[in-house]
Amino acid sequence: MTEQAGNLTFAIIKPDAVRAGNTGKIVDRIISGGFRIRALKMIQQTRAQAEGFYEVHRGKPFFEGLTEFMSSAPCIVMVLENDGAVKAWRDLMGATDPAKADAGTIRKQFGASVGENATHGSDSDENAAIEIAYFFNRLEIV
Repeated sequence: MTEQAGNLTFAIIKPDAVRAGNTGKIVDRIISGGFRIRALKMIQQTRAQAEGFYEVHRGKPFFEGLTEFMSSAPCIVMVLENDGAVKAWRDLMGATDPAKADAGTIRKQFGASVGENATHGSDSDENAAIEIAYFFNRLEIV
């Protein structure tokens, strides 16, 4: 697969899933779902880093809680490759609210609430490029 628009997306295994010991299970679901992991690392975001990443949501009622949560413990950031990667990853993740997610999705299986829903995924090819660049440099994507 080549690195064309639409083939790469950004993903996070959030602190709740890492804390619960579900990292390996989620990575396995990603691979068995047809994705190639092009980059992966465990990080501990500072509050400022989380605020920078979620800057588009500043001023919304959930911003403070979200950035506090995302900086509360380690998470796994990844670059995933697949045809139509953004949509494919969002389909595998499931709905933001695990209670409304389809059976068999990652959020249905591992998410506890809208706020602690195990994973993050880019919502567009444009945002995938921005989010990938926030956490990875070109040398880290193989």
